[in-house]
Amino acid sequence: MKKQIVIVIVVLLSLNLQAFSQNVKETGTAAQITFKQVMHNFGKIYRGADGTFAFKFVNTGKEPLILSRPRSSCGCTVPSWPKEPILPGDSAQIKVTYNTHLFGAFNKTVTVHSNAPKTIVLRIKGRVVPRPKPVLPLKQDSAGPISK
Repeated sequence: MKKQIVIVIVVLLSLNLQAFSQNVKETGTAAQITFKQVMHNFGKIYRGADGTFAFKFVNTGKEPLILSRPRSSCGCTVPSWPKEPILPGDSAQIKVTYNTHLFGAFNKTVTVHSNAPKTIVLRIKGRVVPRPKPVLPLKQDSAGPISK
């Protein structure tokens, strides 16, 4: 009989906690992270160029926003983020840097975990191309270009 009472109490407590959690999500009393954009296309980018983009966001919730360590899809993409809590109404940014010494197309993600109800996935894409070779101008004289 005691086991049944304990089981009933545990079930009721878990239902109560689940209802409270759902209420927090529905009423918006939790932290909320809202990005201006979640995808950036570098297009063609030269090898060795700056492959950094700052994703700007705002805490639109009613609690301080705490970012956990954002996870990139590979080691060639490095995120940097604010370590301190972002107060309601404040904005901040997550910088994502891609290693542009690697030739070819790329499509990388950074997963942002926080105390907000939703996990956000940021995406960068583009194509690293070689820099064009410098072309020296031909020396001109009155008769036309001089060739060697």
